[in-house]
Amino acid sequence: MASPFLYFPGDALSLAELTAARLDGHTVDLGDAFIPADAVETPALRAGSLAALLGDVLAATHLSAAWVHGGLHDPPARHTVQRAVPRRLHRTFGRRLVYRDLCVEPDDLWLLGGVWVTHPVRTLADLVRTGDDENVRAARMLVRAHPDLIEPARAHLRERRSLPNKKAAIALLEGWAAVGGEVLRRT
Repeated sequence: MASPFLYFPGDALSLAELTAARLDGHTVDLGDAFIPADAVETPALRAGSLAALLGDVLAATHLSAAWVHGGLHDPPARHTVQRAVPRRLHRTFGRRLVYRDLCVEPDDLWLLGGVWVTHPVRTLADLVRTGDDENVRAARMLVRAHPDLIEPARAHLRERRSLPNKKAAIALLEGWAAVGGEVLRRT
């Protein structure tokens, strides 16, 4: 169900009208939508702002999911997505999406704001497995926001049979657990 606090260009108001409302201080940008300036930015609103991009067959993952869960201040320029449905999708995706043709397990998904998003534990596990600097920075920010995710993410990785970069990801999480959440919050 779409939130009454999300305004998409072309629905009730045009992009020009929403932009004018932003200039007047009545709305602010949130992902691909606008929200009232006094609305609290929640994970559900962040996820819902991606509804037009993701529909009901794609799930926000990696950096996109980190943004939804509060691990990034701004949405990524290109949203990372995977299938949220078991059937293969036979269509092309625009340049705004980095598409991985793997189906996310239903247990790893949350429905937020009418959009599928990997839950925070899976998101953290995905981010640390990439080894990419941008993803690791996002993982640190996610841990700063939710320090209780480290141990469940380690357990999540251990439960999976074979994943690329699994050992390095577990070692990184173990290092973060050893220094504690307080140190991660200050660095």
